[in-house]
Amino acid sequence: SYISNYRIESRVVIHNVNTIAVDGITTFGNGIRVKAINEQGGRDIPIYDHLSTHIAYIMALYRHRRELISVLDQLVSNYVEYIKSDTGVIKSGSMIINCDSIKNVRIGNAARLEGVQKLFNGSINSSYDDPVLIGDGVIMENFIVSSGSRITDATLISNCFIGQGCTLDKHYSAVESLFFANCQGFHGEASAIFAGPYTVTHHKSTLLIAGIFSFLNAGSGSNQSNHMYKLGPIHQGVIERGVKTTSDSYLLWPSHVGAFSLVMGRHYKHTDTSDFPFSYLIESNDESILVPAINLKSIGTIRDSKKWPVRDVRKDPNLLDKINFNLLSPYTVQKMISGKRILEKLRDEGPGQDDDYKWERMIIRGNSLERGIHLYDLAIYKFLGNSLITRLQGRKCSDIDDIFAAIEKVTPVGSGKWVDLSGLICPLEAIEELFASVENRSITTIEEINSMLNNIHQNYYSYEWTWSRDAFRDYTGKDLSDYSLDELISLVERWRSSVLEIDKYLFEDARKEFSLLKMTGFGIDGTESDRHLDFESVRGEFMTNPMVKSIEDHINTKDRLGNEIITVLESVKSKVIS
Repeated sequence: SYISNYRIESRVVIHNVNTIAVDGITTFGNGIRVKAINEQGGRDIPIYDHLSTHIAYIMALYRHRRELISVLDQLVSNYVEYIKSDTGVIKSGSMIINCDSIKNVRIGNAARLEGVQKLFNGSINSSYDDPVLIGDGVIMENFIVSSGSRITDATLISNCFIGQGCTLDKHYSAVESLFFANCQGFHGEASAIFAGPYTVTHHKSTLLIAGIFSFLNAGSGSNQSNHMYKLGPIHQGVIERGVKTTSDSYLLWPSHVGAFSLVMGRHYKHTDTSDFPFSYLIESNDESILVPAINLKSIGTIRDSKKWPVRDVRKDPNLLDKINFNLLSPYTVQKMISGKRILEKLRDEGPGQDDDYKWERMIIRGNSLERGIHLYDLAIYKFLGNSLITRLQGRKCSDIDDIFAAIEKVTPVGSGKWVDLSGLICPLEAIEELFASVENRSITTIEEINSMLNNIHQNYYSYEWTWSRDAFRDYTGKDLSDYSLDELISLVERWRSSVLEIDKYLFEDARKEFSLLKMTGFGIDGTESDRHLDFESVRGEFMTNPMVKSIEDHINTKDRLGNEIITVLESVKSKVIS
C-alpha cells in the first residue's frame, strides 16, 4: 500500500489498498461546477459540502437575478478557499478495504469503502449518525457524497453532488448531475439532471437528461431529448413534483409537466401542463392528449404521498433539505384554480371538430374538460376547507367574535404566488425577501441563508392560512370576515361533501385492483374457486387492504370532524338568535 499526505484519525482500518494519496493542493470536490439542467452549462453551479437542494435550485434557476447569483457564487468560493489543503483526512471509525486508487479524497467518520476501483477529487461526508458506503467497482471523480448515501455495484459518477440518504447502484451512470435527499438510481443513466428529493429511477433502459425533477417515478425506457441537431444540446425540461412516467414514455425538450401527473406515450410538441396538476398526458396517433385532474381520483397518488415520509432514510441530525410532503398546498391549488379557469374559458368558447378542445398544442376531450372542472372544484374546496377547519378545530368558540378571531391571519406573508423550491413549498414573497437580504449584503453567510430557509419552512402553515384567506375571497367572491354563520356552516358542509366524494373516487379506484380482470393468471391449473383463493392468498382481501382501510378511516374521521365543527357553529348561532 502507498499512503501519502493524509492525516489518519483513531480506529481507522486500512487493508489491501493500492494507493491513498493527496497530490498537491486540492479542494476535495468543492467548487466543481456541475452543468445540471442545461448540458451546455448555462445553469452550472459550484458544489460544496453543505449544498442543499433549495440553494442549488436558486443558483441554477434564478440566473436572471444576477447580483444574487454573484453573491452566492462568492460565498461558495469563500468556503472552497477555506477548505483548500494539500493534506487529506481519514476520520475516525472509517474502514477502507480491498480498494485500488483513492486520490485527493476526504473521508468522513465511520465511512466504509469496500472494493472501490477509483476515487478522485471528492469528499465523502460520512458521519457516525449516518455512515456512507462506497462499494465494489465504483469509479467516481469530482464528487461530493453526503451522509447516509450508498454507492455500490460498479456505479460510475463524474462531476456530481450526491445528497443525504441517496442510493446509486447496480451499474448506474451519472455525469454532471445533482442528486438530493432520498434519490435512487439503479441500472440507468443520468446526464445533466437536477434530481430533487425522491427522484427515483430503477430501470436499465431509462435515461434522464437535462431536466429538473423531484418526487419522480421514472418508468422503464423513459427518455427525453435535449438536442434537435441544430445548435447542440441546449434544451431543458421541467418535471414538477410527483410525476410518474410510464414504460417507453418520451418527452422532447423543452417541455413542462405539471405536478403529480402521469406521462404516457411519446410527446414531440413541447407540451406545457404546468397549470394542470394531477393530470394525465397521453399520446394517441402522435397527438398529446391532456386529461385534466384525473389523477385526483387515483389511489396511487395517495399511496405515493403516504410512502414518501416513511421512506425518508436520513438519520443525520443536520438535514440539508427541508421537505414539505403535502399533496394539496397553495402551490398546487393555485395551479388548479388557474387550470379550472382555462377549462371554463375553453368551454365557453366551444369545442372544435369532434367535440375536442385545443390548448397549447394539446387536445382535451369534451368529457375530460367537464370532469376536470368538477374535480378541480372538489379539490379546491377540500383544501380551503381543510385550512378553515384547522383554524377552528380545538378552539373554544363561545360566540361569533371567537370564531372570527380564530380565522384571522396570523401573518401578512403568504399572499400571492407560491413556489416549490425543490421540496420546500413557500410564498414567493418570502423568497424575494431572502433574495433582497442576500443582494444588499445584510445576509453574509451560507449558514444565515440556510437558517432563513428553515424559518420559512417552519412557518409554512401560517403562510398557508394567509394564502387560503385570500383564496376564499378570490374563489368564492366573498371575504370570510363577511360570512354569516349560516354561510360558514354551508362552507363546512361543502368541504365535507368534497372530501367524501374524492375519497369515494379513491375507494372505487382501489376496488379495480381486486376485479376479476386483475385475477388473470392466478389459480394456475386449478378451478375458478382456486383462482379466487390463490388471489386472496397472495393479494389479500379488498376490505383488509391497508390503503383501503386508510380511506375508510379518513372518510369516518372527516365526516366526524365536519359534524363537530358544524355543531360548534350551530351552538354559536343559537346564542346569537336567543
